[in-house]
Amino acid sequence: MRERAAAPLPSRRDQWEAAVLREAKMAAGSGCCLRPFSCELGLLSRPDGSAAFLQGDTSVLAALYGPAEAKGNRELPERVALEVLLRPKVGLPGVGERSREQLLRRTLEAVLLGRLHPRCGLSLSLQVLRDGGSLLSCCLNAACMGLLDAGLPLASLFCGVACALLPDGSLVLDPSSQQEKEARAVLTFAIDSAEKKVLMASTKGSCSMEEMQQCIAAAQSAADTIFQFYRDSIRRRYSKS
Repeated sequence: MRERAAAPLPSRRDQWEAAVLREAKMAAGSGCCLRPFSCELGLLSRPDGSAAFLQGDTSVLAALYGPAEAKGNRELPERVALEVLLRPKVGLPGVGERSREQLLRRTLEAVLLGRLHPRCGLSLSLQVLRDGGSLLSCCLNAACMGLLDAGLPLASLFCGVACALLPDGSLVLDPSSQQEKEARAVLTFAIDSAEKKVLMASTKGSCSMEEMQQCIAAAQSAADTIFQFYRDSIRRRYSKS
């Protein structure tokens, strides 16, 4: 009899995506108008901290390296030198990735206690696995979970929430890529866990000041669900070890 070829084993990424899609239903019944999300900590062995975050059809893998000795002219005498790299799913980074890197770095510098690691370097690498909408907010959430996995000192946690204003005037939280295409404005906020302050805001399109305030209030309310998910994820991680 002719032997049948063995089926290829699933990759680590396939195993993770299958697992998080099963766990994503945990967030679906939270009462918040966010897409289902899930997270896996410590997925990579070489970085000092790593996290894979999935929300809806968008998933990002974050890896933290450092703090370690800064190289060359990157050394800062009073605080850690922070580097953020965002890699798209395919191709080379472009203008969009460079813009998101600046927004991410600005957010991290607002909460990271960098003065505890002077003359050191810290590198955050973000790899886009899938982009199904609200990519910047997913990058923010993956970055925060990666920082937690690395055990770095933070003044507070932070999360990313995206809002889309549709042509009919309705507001959609955590929009999909199709909803972003249909929206007349897409706003993304980084919210801190201590006082619900807006650490960073990014706007694409046009909206009134009143609409922006509505989006901020909606994002601050949705942040409670994400911060609770953070706590649950950390609790599950350390209850296994």
